[in-house]
Amino acid sequence: MNIEVRDVTVTLSRKDIVKDVSLKVREKAFVGLLGPNGSGKTTLLKSIYRVLKPASGVILMDGEDMKTMTYRESARRMGVVSQFNNLSFDFTAMEMVLMGRSPHKRALDRDTEEDYRIAEEALRRVDMLSFRDRSFLTLSGGEKQRIILARALAQQVEMLILDEPTNHLDIKYQIQIMDVVKSLGVGVLAALHDLNLTLMYCTYVYVLKDGRIVAHGPTEEVITEQLIRDVYEVDCSVVRDARSNKLNVTFFSRM
Repeated sequence: MNIEVRDVTVTLSRKDIVKDVSLKVREKAFVGLLGPNGSGKTTLLKSIYRVLKPASGVILMDGEDMKTMTYRESARRMGVVSQFNNLSFDFTAMEMVLMGRSPHKRALDRDTEEDYRIAEEALRRVDMLSFRDRSFLTLSGGEKQRIILARALAQQVEMLILDEPTNHLDIKYQIQIMDVVKSLGVGVLAALHDLNLTLMYCTYVYVLKDGRIVAHGPTEEVITEQLIRDVYEVDCSVVRDARSNKLNVTFFSRM
């Protein structure tokens, strides 16, 4: 499945937060969305997964305008892992994951043995099966994030939209989550802060600053010392690691 954003502008409180942005996520590609806080990453993702309505432009799923689809239709094909997981009511971890099966059901349909099998496998993949009966509200931020990813896995979608998926996670689980996502073989658009994780997993990146795309291309071509200085306003070195053969970013203090 492909997602294409064409000339999208998103306006909030009469201010353009995202400005004439275009991007593509092709089938099975792992695409990163970079930029400092306030650059418009989350706002852009919310317009793609239909929480916010663009002021102009169009978002296409396999060439079809998503505005013509029901929310259920798009949810069968696109899953979301967002960075805020606060709830007014409590559920168990298993109940949260089973919600991922909702797009595949009619109203009032009960969960089946197959639904439970899929949900258990999703929990197992994020190393949270032993938490299946725990209250979601009692979990740590990182544990909640892994449950939300499991819910998206239970949707069995063709595209994942990730908004800071490794927030609140220690290094072990950052890598585990990214490995799980990579192994799915689906299209991924991920807003990320960690440039080294981006270099490890993303094959292509778009960089936002002040609501506009300022650079895009293959990850190792885009993430340069000059771009990091221009976009993030910090000094760094970008050096290829001899063991992994991957570029690595090291930041310098100006003090």
